[in-house]
Amino acid sequence: MTSAPPALTAENTSRFLRTKRFRIHYHEAGTGHPIVLLHGSGPGATAWSNFRPNIEALSAGFRVLALDMPGWGESDTQTAETGRDHVATLIEFLDETGVDRAALVGNSMGGMTSITTAIQHPDRVSHLVTMGAPSPGPNLFSAGNGPSEGLKALVQAYKEPTPENMRRLVAIMCFDPAMATEELAALRSKSATAHPEHLRSFLEGMTVPPDRSPMAAFFGLGAQLGSITAPTMAIHGRDDRVVHFENSLRLTTAVPDSRLVLLNRCGHWAQIEHAAEFNRLVAAFVDAH
Repeated sequence: MTSAPPALTAENTSRFLRTKRFRIHYHEAGTGHPIVLLHGSGPGATAWSNFRPNIEALSAGFRVLALDMPGWGESDTQTAETGRDHVATLIEFLDETGVDRAALVGNSMGGMTSITTAIQHPDRVSHLVTMGAPSPGPNLFSAGNGPSEGLKALVQAYKEPTPENMRRLVAIMCFDPAMATEELAALRSKSATAHPEHLRSFLEGMTVPPDRSPMAAFFGLGAQLGSITAPTMAIHGRDDRVVHFENSLRLTTAVPDSRLVLLNRCGHWAQIEHAAEFNRLVAAFVDAH
């Protein structure tokens, strides 16, 4: 009788590699067409905390690679000397792992990296999937005065990564309060306090002049969205309090081969709050294209 394979854990999927600028930590599982999972920002964010309900499910049919970006998790931090170019880091990572073309699946900040890569390196992107991601260009209906409620909580948690601030941040990320568990808040808090250099790096990055800011460069790409050739799926929570769903509506209006999946009763973390549906959507999308 053949024994069942062991369940995937953070430990048995953990890997490290070195690029030109960073030592990168990542998780790997499965075989098949590569799917690269790119996490969002926030203190304590990691590939595992962002995608733990998805890695095993997707690895049943694909080679899944989920990396901690520099400045997060167990990867090196990013500085003014190394630069804060996540697209360059992703391309270096793909080169080191022998991946020519991959389906990019990005949550929030990871979605920004995925969109930019699809514009600047179309030959490396087979599919583009975003969840709760900002989109270049102006908001017409959801424009407000300053950062969203979620972004304010995120910055406050970077400045003061207390358990209380972490619980508040996790609660804002989810629609269903039951999803904002003590376990998830503790996981984020532990990761954040383990790497104070990552917290300092993020706050320093907020002071970068606009002409050298990756954020400013990203939001200037609005006119190039129509050049994206990869089949694109934007997944967004109707109740996202961090990034309004109008961003995904604008993305799919501009990208020729695209579709929008809008989930009601869902916040910023569709891949966690609606994990089973998210996993089915992504697997079917990559299979069908």
